[in-house]
Amino acid sequence: MPIPLVKVPGTRKRKRVGRGISAGQGKTAGRGTKGQKSRSGDKQRPRFEGGRMPVIRQLPKMDGFVHHRKIVYHPINLEDLEKLPIDVKEVDLEVLKKYKLLSKKNLPVKILGKGEIAKALKVYAHAFSKTAREKIEKAGGACEVIKE
Repeated sequence: MPIPLVKVPGTRKRKRVGRGISAGQGKTAGRGTKGQKSRSGDKQRPRFEGGRMPVIRQLPKMDGFVHHRKIVYHPINLEDLEKLPIDVKEVDLEVLKKYKLLSKKNLPVKILGKGEIAKALKVYAHAFSKTAREKIEKAGGACEVIKE
């Protein structure tokens, strides 16, 4: 006695094409008439667009490479800090915005060592170059790294 086939829910029987007109998918076997896709051996490579100029070739080429996790800093030099008024003793992001040393973009700030500094300033920034840190501490100031 043959084992009865168990019908699994959510599955359907495969459509048997090209098995005669009365089977429902005979003659053209659901491929339509004429054209490249109706022929046997129809294989088009992925992204083939019928012979026209592919979109991937229409787009401009990228110049270089930008890493998606690269940290882009807003650079501020020591010579810019030297130009601040004498009464400023602590330099943080609010002071930099007040004296228009920061742009409107919310980038982390890095203090660079270009120029000289004579004032003893306590500077708060996201990063410091080695020379900037040395020059600030030599002038009697301090460097505080902001963690955000």
